[in-house]
Amino acid sequence: MSASNSTATAAARGEPPGGASGGISAGTSGSDGKGVRRVDAVDERLGIYRLGRPYLRKVFPDHWSFMLGEIALYSFVTLLLTGVFLTFFFHPSSEQVVYDGSYVPLQHVQMSQAYKSTLDISFDVRGGLMIRQIHHWAALIFIAALFVHMFRHFFTGSFRKPREINWLFGFLLLVLALLNGFAGYSLPDDLLSGTGLRIADGVVLAIPVVGTYLQFFLFGGEFPGDQVIPRLFTLHVLLVPALMVGLVTIHLILVFYHKHTQFPGPGRTENNVVGAPFVPVYLAKAGGFFFLVFGATALLGGLVQINPIWSYGPYHPAQVSAGSQPDWYLGFLEGALRIMPNWEISAWGHTLSLNILLPAVIVPGIMFTLIAAYPWIEAWITGDDREHHLLDRPRNMPVRTGLGVAWIAAYGVLWVCGANDIIATHFHLSLNTITWAGRIAFFVAPVIAYQVTVRWAKGLQLRDRDKLVHGRETGIVKKLPDGGFVEVHAPLDAEERHRLAAHEQYEPLALGPPVDHNGVARRTTLGRRLRVGLSRWYFADQVRKPSAESVPVPGPSAGSAVIAGPSPESALVAGPSPAGEPARDDGPDA
Repeated sequence: MSASNSTATAAARGEPPGGASGGISAGTSGSDGKGVRRVDAVDERLGIYRLGRPYLRKVFPDHWSFMLGEIALYSFVTLLLTGVFLTFFFHPSSEQVVYDGSYVPLQHVQMSQAYKSTLDISFDVRGGLMIRQIHHWAALIFIAALFVHMFRHFFTGSFRKPREINWLFGFLLLVLALLNGFAGYSLPDDLLSGTGLRIADGVVLAIPVVGTYLQFFLFGGEFPGDQVIPRLFTLHVLLVPALMVGLVTIHLILVFYHKHTQFPGPGRTENNVVGAPFVPVYLAKAGGFFFLVFGATALLGGLVQINPIWSYGPYHPAQVSAGSQPDWYLGFLEGALRIMPNWEISAWGHTLSLNILLPAVIVPGIMFTLIAAYPWIEAWITGDDREHHLLDRPRNMPVRTGLGVAWIAAYGVLWVCGANDIIATHFHLSLNTITWAGRIAFFVAPVIAYQVTVRWAKGLQLRDRDKLVHGRETGIVKKLPDGGFVEVHAPLDAEERHRLAAHEQYEPLALGPPVDHNGVARRTTLGRRLRVGLSRWYFADQVRKPSAESVPVPGPSAGSAVIAGPSPESALVAGPSPAGEPARDDGPDA
């Protein structure tokens, strides 16, 4: 490497000539100098340092809820590692063989190669059962972490501009995780997973027009066929994981590009990020947390049994296990199928099975489509097209929080109904009564959950306003000279005042004057009226709070008396609209 090249490299890095350490000084060993030169040689050819330097010092804020996404990421890594091990020993074939392995109760029983190889992994491969159970537990944790991670984003509003596309990538990752989880759950070809495949076959056939073609494409013929296991294996270990790795990569790149969101606080604005640099602080913490997640998953895999396929036996189309239950993330589909009435439409020689199509395709499709499209729905209702890098406290957006809780309530009702037979047998209740209770609760529970959540959030906002104006209650009652009693309120520190007051005071959209500046009557479209009406509903009955700057900071003696300050009414400041001016919707609706 020439001296001029070394000098150019050092200058590009903003370092003195001679390398990062200013050249090989008398106190630097030859081996260290050789290492520096080798690193410089690699950097001259690949430009790694120049490309990576801005991202090595990328700042990440610190909050416990940000670890939810890390749990999902580390569970996904665990899935990839254990999945590679399992593929070495699993045989994805429906070919029938006679078992002669270590598990005596199933010896001389006819079964598929897939089921036999899974038994071999469990009983004959060293560490196979533990790896298989770690893989299964990691899948459950991964999907659970994805759900919780997405709702963290939903309730805090981090899906807003410019992160709508990243929200969509996260949603697609969740859908692929559900599909891949079902595919992997079905691969062992045991009686329980075969029952799930039988249900999937019925769901596919219920799709109008294309259902039969999809069924033949997936199963290779009439159920059960002899092609479904190899095809599911290809999807499970090749196609879907490749798509998921790509989505995770793009998702993380966009997180770096957009910078990480953060909760409001002193010194935090829409234009900065307060936290620790990626290297070395965040990277060290992330590495330690990865081993915690992996260790917890390994403990579950080693100590807590899951999916004991040898207890179920090999799949046979004429048999169904009593009390069959899918993995938790598919329980809502099972519940929707169980509580749906037996509705069918027969016309022109064809039957439309609404009892399968509605609960297994249409209802989940609507629920998940609403999740995917919500960032654009909220932006249209509020008229807010600005970039947002500060998060909302869920209580400060009561309607959004109520809608999220209502969705969770609907999902929870379906999930519980997926075990209606187990509930009936264990609690000695009528199965029909439980089914009808589930049907009613699916429509009633979300409404109740929404109303309770909205009122609760507004109540919390009122409490925050009282704390801002009067201070924190101490529980100490002081007697006044005139004989009266008052409770002593302690002042809030600057950080808590900022946390309670730092959120926008939105104004709903308005229709505008009936005529324009030329005196011509404005044309009011139905879509425009709908948008304004939804905006008024979304921002109805807002709790006005004083700003952090308008709340007086009490003096040293304020802790011994009631804090003096403006009344709630006089301290309320109507904040700007999302557009920075009184919100109006004067243009024609798009």
